[in-house]
Formats: sequence, structure tokens, C-alpha cells
Amino acid sequence: MSKKKKWTLIIVIPLVLIIIVAGSYAIYLYNKTEDMVSDSQEKVGRENETSDLREEAVDPVEDNVSVLFIGVDNSEFRDEKASRSDALILGTFNKQNSSVKLLSIPRDSYVYVPKVDRNTKINHAHFFGGPKATIETVENFLHVPVDYYAKVNFEGFIEVVDSLGGISYDVPYEIWESDSDDDKNSIHLMPGEQQLNGEQALALARTRKYDNDVERGKRQQEILRTIVNKATAASSILKLGETVDAIGNNMTTSLSFGDMKDFLAYGLDENISIETVNLDGSGGYMDDGLWYFQVDEESKHDIQTDLRNHLDLKENIDKGDYASDEESTNTY
Repeated sequence: MSKKKKWTLIIVIPLVLIIIVAGSYAIYLYNKTEDMVSDSQEKVGRENETSDLREEAVDPVEDNVSVLFIGVDNSEFRDEKASRSDALILGTFNKQNSSVKLLSIPRDSYVYVPKVDRNTKINHAHFFGGPKATIETVENFLHVPVDYYAKVNFEGFIEVVDSLGGISYDVPYEIWESDSDDDKNSIHLMPGEQQLNGEQALALARTRKYDNDVERGKRQQEILRTIVNKATAASSILKLGETVDAIGNNMTTSLSFGDMKDFLAYGLDENISIETVNLDGSGGYMDDGLWYFQVDEESKHDIQTDLRNHLDLKENIDKGDYASDEESTNTY
């Protein structure tokens, strides 16, 4: 065999092996993800699984759509099925602009909950009726359709961050916070850029003692963005199997595997734009002795208009189509 042929084989054989291994791993991840989504899928329970604010069903490939991300606490001290949502983030996805808007909704926002026909904190909606009641409440509050939802519990959040080897984050201030088992002050973080494990990242996302609900929502948006960036980085490719396991064991979603594949276009677009938006307002105690966040109406209207435009929906809204969101003293 000539020297040229030998060197050709030395170069080509490893490349072929790499391609085979990479292809096998891709197939493995594909099948693993398909199984995970199948096991995690849980429909909302709406007619044709379509929002009442839509004239017809949507398709993530062709249409601009929205996803409500629900974070719930499922520690041993709480029953997830009768739990309140600890985080609510509404994401709207625009195909034409390859852009995403993320709205964090303060958990103590005083809103009308259709399931119980009265006003209370928005995070109580999940307690009264799970994802469906939460979706109905968010739609009534913002008059923006929620096409899909994904609910992840705290254990899933922790496992995802740990499966990625942690995340690098600039902690804004010193904090003392409970861990996921409610062990008081077991998490202690100093300010500055540092590597956070799952428990630490969760503590930072959850804490409300050092600022307010609005700032907490901004932190959650930024932490979510950091996790997504880490998960899609080339250095995380070999960790994706663990990440899929972490998500699958702790998530329920109305998205099918086909729907999730359709969202890949956003993740693969290097020019994708992700914008975070937040509601203004103020907090205070009401006659029932509980603290509520009162959303500023002008801020709500501006964000409502912004999200509807992002979904390419008409700006004008017939409020007669929606339940009353006037204040009620009959609180939870």
C-alpha cells in the first residue's frame, strides 16, 4: 500500500467513525426525546385543544404562537396537584421576525380567576384547577391566547441545571434562602459572577426577600435565558441525554413531539431575538389582610397590545367577550 493511501485511511477512518458515533447519538437523543414527550404529554382539555381566543387551530410551523411556562413547587411538604404556581412566564413566538418575547407575571398579581368566579392571586389558579384554570386566568387577564403550556416542578429545574454542570450567573446581592426541602437559610450566596448548581439557581430564582415581584420576574427570565444558552452550547451536546431525563421526569406539557420539532427553527436561528417584558404595578395589603400586587392598567394595556401585535392579532379587543376582572373583596 502506498504512503498516500495509508495517510488517506488514517484520516478517513476516524472521520467515518466520528460521523457514525455522532449519527448514532443523534438518533439516540431523537428517540429518547420522543419517548420523553410522549410520557409527559397532558392536554389542556379545551375543545379541539384550541384557545377560545383563536378562530382556528394554530401550527408552530406556519403561525405565531404562545407558550405558558408554569413553575410549581412539588417538595415533600406540598402536593403538586393542589399546589400554587410559583412562576408564570408567557412566551410569544414570531416566525416572520424570528423573535421571542417573554413576559413574567408576578405570582401575587390580583386578577379574576374564572374557575372560581372571583378575584384572588394569580398563582392560586393552579391550586383551583391546574394548568387549564391557569391558562384561562392568564387569557382573561391579558386577552392574549395561550396556545400551549409546559409545566415543570422545582425538582426538574434543579436536575436540568445540574445535568448541564451548573450555570454561570452574576448574583446581584448576598442572599440567605431555603432549599427545595424548605431547610431554612441553607443556601447562602455572595454577590458576583459565579457558578451555581441547581439548588442555588432555584434559590436565586425564587427569593423575594431582597427586592420585589417584578425584579424577581426579571431574574427568572434572565436565569431561563442563561439555561437555554448553556443547553444549546456545543460544550453541552454530550450532556443532553441527562437533560432530557431531567425534563421528562418532571414536566407535563400540551406540546406534542411534532410541535417541539417545529420550535427547533427558533433554536437553530443564530439571529433569533429574545426580549423580556414586565408588568408595572405596586403592592399592598387589602381588607382580607393579604398582600397583593396591583398591576398598573396602562402597563397591562401596553404589554397586551405588544404581545397581540407580536402574534399578529388585531389590536382592538371586544372586552365584552371576556369575564369581568373588576376587583372583588371576596379573596382567597
